Amino acid sequence: MTALGGKPTGPERVCAVRVEAGQAGGTVLDFVAGRFTYLTREQWQQELVDGRLRVNGEPVPPERLLAAADRVSYRGRELAEPPVASHFSVVYEDDDLLVVNKPAPLPCHPGGRYFRHTLWRLLQERCGVPKPLLVNRLDRETSGLVVVAKKRAAARDCARQWQEQQVEKRYLVLVEGEFPLGAQAVAGFLAPDPASLVRKKSRFFPADQAAPAGAVSCATAFRLLALQGGISLLEARPLTGRCHQIRATLCSLGFPVVGDKIYGLDEELFLRFLADRLSSDDRRRLRLPRQALHSAGLKMRHPADHRPLEFTCPLPPEMAGLLPQALPVGAMES
Repeated sequence: MTALGGKPTGPERVCAVRVEAGQAGGTVLDFVAGRFTYLTREQWQQELVDGRLRVNGEPVPPERLLAAADRVSYRGRELAEPPVASHFSVVYEDDDLLVVNKPAPLPCHPGGRYFRHTLWRLLQERCGVPKPLLVNRLDRETSGLVVVAKKRAAARDCARQWQEQQVEKRYLVLVEGEFPLGAQAVAGFLAPDPASLVRKKSRFFPADQAAPAGAVSCATAFRLLALQGGISLLEARPLTGRCHQIRATLCSLGFPVVGDKIYGLDEELFLRFLADRLSSDDRRRLRLPRQALHSAGLKMRHPADHRPLEFTCPLPPEMAGLLPQALPVGAMES
């Protein structure tokens, strides 16, 4: 596996974000310390003192109050970025589009500790795309198809297709347990999980249960493909495009995704992972160092002439390696 690691070189990274109306009124220190937790509050305070954090281009004290539409920018230090898998492959390319098979773990966009070790940056360096516009995003630990627009007009048309749910998406996923035979369409709602210690974790609520205020609807079709040793290979077709939809739904159904530190067997694994305290027993329980979710197929229209396009990419070796002698569905039904 090709990997990137070590101290980055090249131009400094500058990240910026606009303050939304609901975030106005607090101090700049409260804002960055609460939203960007890869540095401690004390570290962010020092960054403000050193002038690396600015509001509307000007250095400010930590107690400076923010207003709606303020631009908070951060000139990051040269820090060693965590190693990632960098062996992406090109599935399709023309003047408007680039479709790649992203490995895991590899972030799509810069954020947190990642800048040069991202698909966005690698596309610039290896594919000669100066401003890659990623149409769809995959989590750092999810592999598979990512559509990249080379032109803004192409990006707008692709975004419209995604927003209007005109794109057919097919995922392959390994879960713990023996998933039932037959196709299952699972509909309900997603909302923040109030019982979780992980801030970004969501919970799936079935459609026949009362969902909390602010919940969003979601629906996914699942089908069992193969089974071996207490692991099931599923096809998942999301009918809506919610964040963490497949993982949260499967977790609530009692079939957590193999290798998933948040929606897997125990969310405490994620907290230990963040603290770099995963034990050998933890890694054994996870089975894989990544979550076993793979974007395997996409059907869409070309943004320029609207001809139909279909892209596929096979199950990655680390996932396939957990099912060397899997029993296919046809054999189970006979």
